[in-house]
Amino acid sequence: MEAVSVIIPAHDAARTIVRTLASLVSEREAIGEVLLVDDSSSDATAAVATEAALRLALPLRVIKSSCRDAGGSRNRALEEARFPWIYLIDADDIHLEGGLRALLAKAVADPGADMVVGAYCRQVDGEERSTKLPGGYTASAPANACAYLEGRIRSIAVGSALVSRRLVGDTRFPTGLGYDEDTLFWARLMAKASLAVLTRPIFIYFVSAERSDDRFTVRPAARFLEWRLALRRLRSSGIAERSLKTREGLVALKIARVHYARGDFETAARFLGVAEAAPRAGADAWRCMRYRWKIALRRRFSAPAVQLQRA
Repeated sequence: MEAVSVIIPAHDAARTIVRTLASLVSEREAIGEVLLVDDSSSDATAAVATEAALRLALPLRVIKSSCRDAGGSRNRALEEARFPWIYLIDADDIHLEGGLRALLAKAVADPGADMVVGAYCRQVDGEERSTKLPGGYTASAPANACAYLEGRIRSIAVGSALVSRRLVGDTRFPTGLGYDEDTLFWARLMAKASLAVLTRPIFIYFVSAERSDDRFTVRPAARFLEWRLALRRLRSSGIAERSLKTREGLVALKIARVHYARGDFETAARFLGVAEAAPRAGADAWRCMRYRWKIALRRRFSAPAVQLQRA
């Protein structure tokens, strides 16, 4: 069986890393190395992981990093990965038994495939959500990348895909972004990948809704412009301009939703304008219209209260 380099970026992950490593034990025969990138941790992440790996008989190697960026940490490990296949998982997620071997078996069964995408389970704030199944892929790599950016096929989560080191080549995660760097990395790979799909769940993805939304409230305009610049660099991968603009609209709509929910109607309205200017599917056009109405109503009913406070 061909061996896999498992990459785990970690920052202050002493509380969760043992659980993540333990979930990989069933895959030992397929794992050539586990590269844990300890990125500026202030806790005992590296020591806890090293002790656990010895006890679990996992081939762990700790790489020290100070980039304070998950994408940058993954890039450090990609530079040092030695085995034919790459599998990425975060330090607070759980791999499901047999998932990695199933991905690898699918890749071996389809010799032309250099990327295998599996399903995953999602838990939000401890509440189990439905399994995310991959679907909608075609034999055309550029078409897959475009459909992925436009949200017409299921998203790939870090932990649900296996990619060949040959396919990755010099492709790296964009760094310094507040969000969506994973999407840009996967889109660049998909634009040149021969894909295979596996409907079996590979891992459990743990999400904090508050922490996820918080990303969109820090310097929202500046972060969006930084992200949009990185998005537009995907033109060099042959991805259609319409798909890039559609992605801009989807992210802007997400930012508008977060700011609306937190009562910042001015910022919500500005990002909603960006979303409305982008190409949209019918469902997204309806969401834009609905948020425009909701913002107008909230402004109207909050205005008298503001006037009373000023009086």
